[in-house]
Amino acid sequence: MTFPDYFPYTHRPGQAELVRLVRDCVHDGRHLVLEAGTGTGKTVTALCAALEGTANSGRKVIFLTRTKSQQRQIALEARAIADRADVVCIAIQGRGPATCPMMQNDRELASGTSEELSKLCATLKKGGSEAGTCTFFDNLDDAAVEACISFVRSSHPDPEEFREFCSVRGICPYEAAKRVLPYANVVSAPYPFFFIPGIRTHFLEWMGIGERDAVVIMDEAHNLPNYLRDIQTYRTTQRALDMTMKEADENGDPEIYEGLTVKDIVTLMEDVLRDAQAEFLRRENDLIPPGYLTEEMMTRLGMTTYGIRDMLMSMYAAGEAVADEKKRRRKLPRSHILTLARFLLAWISCEDGSHVYLVAGGENPSLEAYCLDASDAADPLLSCHSTVSMSGTLRPLDVYVKELGLYDPVTDSRPSPFPPENLKVGYVRDVSTKYDELNGGEDTYERLKRYVIDLVGCVHRSTAVFFPSYSLMDRFIADGVPGMLGREVYYEKSGMPQSELMEQMTDFKCSEGAVLFAVTGGRVSEGLDFPGKELELAILVGIPYARPSAKQDALIHYCQGRYGSGWDMAVKVPAVRKMRQAIGRLIRSETDRGVAVILDRRAADLAGIDAEYMEDPVASVRDFFGHN
Repeated sequence: MTFPDYFPYTHRPGQAELVRLVRDCVHDGRHLVLEAGTGTGKTVTALCAALEGTANSGRKVIFLTRTKSQQRQIALEARAIADRADVVCIAIQGRGPATCPMMQNDRELASGTSEELSKLCATLKKGGSEAGTCTFFDNLDDAAVEACISFVRSSHPDPEEFREFCSVRGICPYEAAKRVLPYANVVSAPYPFFFIPGIRTHFLEWMGIGERDAVVIMDEAHNLPNYLRDIQTYRTTQRALDMTMKEADENGDPEIYEGLTVKDIVTLMEDVLRDAQAEFLRRENDLIPPGYLTEEMMTRLGMTTYGIRDMLMSMYAAGEAVADEKKRRRKLPRSHILTLARFLLAWISCEDGSHVYLVAGGENPSLEAYCLDASDAADPLLSCHSTVSMSGTLRPLDVYVKELGLYDPVTDSRPSPFPPENLKVGYVRDVSTKYDELNGGEDTYERLKRYVIDLVGCVHRSTAVFFPSYSLMDRFIADGVPGMLGREVYYEKSGMPQSELMEQMTDFKCSEGAVLFAVTGGRVSEGLDFPGKELELAILVGIPYARPSAKQDALIHYCQGRYGSGWDMAVKVPAVRKMRQAIGRLIRSETDRGVAVILDRRAADLAGIDAEYMEDPVASVRDFFGHN
């Protein structure tokens, strides 16, 4: 069969073969799991190949991303392809201040979840209530929609450009994007649009296709298994119970079942949480029996499981009534009563072996049903015409395939085309961040500090120090290490707002020879680019193995029983992927050069890192950069 050629650039080595691989898998309706190193041009290759493989078929390409910057890249590549192909590309994002003009100047609305905002928007769009209407939706008439479609056809805008186009016309970017979806053959969207069932149903309806007509490309797919576990995990905390109690007081403590009120259920939950801590908690978090919460509710309330479910449905309705009243007053339709009812309904519905049940202590104790199996949420992929999972750090590919439950996929790994001599990766043998070594005395910790200080000081290069945890980074900071470096130091801190993080990154990039303290597996190491001399030296302080915990033990046990490789799948592979992502920040083009030094002897045994022993890492770094 003859396929069109949509590739808009001169091929780098291996790109033509990569396009053919992706195109053939898409055309033949296969799943493809692909590791492609930096420089292979994953985005443009996958996009061109998918369009070639779906030409004249009526199928559409859904490009799922983790970050907004990735959506912008897809728009840029679509513009380049448009000279050779009939491509209409639109990016859609969830409801929020960036996509809803009404929320931009309202602090309360800006804090809402997508679901809460969706409920409020639905009321405003209907009109006829005390809440009024939304001017930005009302302005979206047929002429405005036609203008949006024409703009997208001609410009393939990135999300910011589309928002600006809508802003000038006083229309809602979110609703406008929905109206354009049926006319697009390429749609970039965040993961939730496809993997959260209720959202996926609407999303595909807006596009005008079913799952069988979708070709789904997942960028940065190494993040997907944990994301799928997270969206199937249910959790409530003491603070959430406190807010539910307060909301019940403010709303007359609704009766929900034969004399039981919301406050009665909150009090019961507080008692169960406290008793679970006393009976089961011996460390940061610990397991509780699978049926513990349901059995406690049955015993304390004298009810059957059917009665409990009926009671929770009534509590759900009471929460919806609170949310509806807020919505009527044009307020964020948030209800803590509703949230607690959902948690309990989800908990009693997932006691099937795919979850493990935990109690945690600390300042904000919690109960959690943690999902062990990512494959359940990945099931919709199996109904699609074709899927492409791609990342620069996806090996071992068979582990990813098992975690997602993909059937008979094509797997391939392509190295970076950049000169291998531009990157040097080494490790040392006399330190480790293994718990008993790091906390069993000061010798290891002091050597780690000395290595960081000496390596930063040996060359005047922009440097990132990646820690395995925020707690170890905080220990370095508390001991005054930043002040010993003689450089400007910038930080990625736990819970830092995105705007503050990006401000720190901009300042770091503009400060020649500056130092960045970040976390392996954090936002800096996973999603930011540092081309040229913006980052030339990476120091990895240890290996980011997950902290021992009941949750981690349960995941290891589950993977061992299901796949026969518990520790590798649950601990080793995620740690190696995080390290490779951090090291990958150094080389973003064929002219970039950099050194990564791993301060942990265990790196010698990590397949995929390919680190060499450095007897004198300071001398190795100086030699690499040509210093005498």
